[in-house]
Order: sequence, then structure tokens, then C-alpha cells
Amino acid sequence: MAQRDEDINFRVVLYQPEIPANTGNIGRLCLGMNAALHLIRPVRFLLTDKYLKRAGLDYWDELNVHMHSSLTEFRESYPESRIWLCSTKAVMPYHKVKFQRGDALIFGPESRGLPEELLREYSENTLSIPMTKQIRSFNLANSVGIILSEGMRQLEFPGCTVGSGKIFVDG
Repeated sequence: MAQRDEDINFRVVLYQPEIPANTGNIGRLCLGMNAALHLIRPVRFLLTDKYLKRAGLDYWDELNVHMHSSLTEFRESYPESRIWLCSTKAVMPYHKVKFQRGDALIFGPESRGLPEELLREYSENTLSIPMTKQIRSFNLANSVGIILSEGMRQLEFPGCTVGSGKIFVDG
């Protein structure tokens, strides 16, 4: 059964995503945490792409996924969602925010990140993941996992269970 909008904990928004495998992995993560996936055009691959399907496995059809022609269209569709832009250019660490159910976590394209004008417009709502200076950024799917997991931790993982119920003991 596909996710229903009323069950959604977060909205993960990929602004002009470029790599199908990242989007597939993020979709699977969203389904596992009751988050909706929103894609802002242009999307640089087809939603039937074999790499997207492989990464999303057989879960893709269950996912609450939406396409938008622009970020403005997304905002008009979900005016109640607080916006959080996630960028290496931000200075506020993601764990300093008190997340709320329905928040929108917006991530930029893999090759260039979110546009500067967008970061300026939402300057009070930009988040970053602390990291060493030895790397430029984390992989997009990993970044979504880090920030979405913190939001879910703060909300105490509504709608989620722990483990499969099977216990394995070495013996």
C-alpha cells in the first residue's frame, strides 16, 4: 500500500536531481521513514531509469513521490511546511534545529548544490552537516540520510518499528 499524505513525517525535496541511483536510494529511505519524496524539475533522468529502480528496489511503487515544475510550485502546494535548505554553504549545523512533522528538507543537485539566490532568500533556514575540511561534501543520499534521521530521532520515529523481530545469537 502506498504512503498517504496524512502519514508523512517529512518532505524530502530534491532540487533538480542528476543521479538516478541517489534518487532511488533516497526514495527507499523516504519510504522507510514515512517521508514523501518531491522532485523539482528538471530531473536529469527518466523515472523508469534502471539505476533508479535498482537502488529503490521493489519499493518505488509504494513511495509517495511528487513531481513539481519549480520550487515555487512546491511551496504553493505545501504552504504549511517549514523550509530547510541543506547545503555545504550553510553555517548552522543541522542538529541545532528543532524539527517539526511536515518540515521540508531541500537538497540541491549533486554537481552544484542549491543556487546562491535561494540560499540568500532562506538564509535563516539553511542547514549544514559538520565535516572535516578534507572533503567538499557528502554523497547526496548520505546527506539526506543524516539529516532525515536526526529529524526522525527528534520526533521519536513515528510510524516506525525497530528491527525485524528476529534475534540472531552466535553459537
